[in-house]
Amino acid sequence: MSQFDAPTTAIDNITGDYTLDTAHTRLGFVARHAMVTKVRGQFGAFEGTASIDTATPANSKIDLTIDVTSVDTGNGDRDGHLKSGDFFDTETYPSIRFVSTDVTRDGDVWAVTGDLTIKDVTKPVTIDFEQTGSALDPFGNTRVGFEGETTVNRKDFGLTWNAALETGGVLVSDKVKLEFDISAIKAA
Repeated sequence: MSQFDAPTTAIDNITGDYTLDTAHTRLGFVARHAMVTKVRGQFGAFEGTASIDTATPANSKIDLTIDVTSVDTGNGDRDGHLKSGDFFDTETYPSIRFVSTDVTRDGDVWAVTGDLTIKDVTKPVTIDFEQTGSALDPFGNTRVGFEGETTVNRKDFGLTWNAALETGGVLVSDKVKLEFDISAIKAA
């Protein structure tokens, strides 16, 4: 049996301090384009920590910083436009930040409310996360997984650029779904 075949063990109590495993975490978004299709993207560079308290979820904390210049939609021209002053203005505002202000839990669902800052605008958002598992990996690390999403109005954060379509509607939807596939490793 190789080290990669070692069985994992579920961890019942995940209380502790964690760091995001950036190699196994995806921070993505989805926006409707031209009223007919969805464009998906993600951020490739970010860092974050979490303090999880299963007994008293309100004591849990999350702090996440995203390098906006790492935006990737699979299209270089579109990524360049997103980095420009029309959207994120990465020269002036190189990061997005989320800091939790409240955490509640109902079974495997954690509701994390916090301050989301994009550009120079901070707004409260709530993200519902489903705890997808916990395990002791083959290297002795305790890992936890969460999946979550929320929808925000990009205009609330100063991302107002758009273009009208001749057939009616606009090029980019105001609503943007934020998607989180989280893997975190417990601090030793």
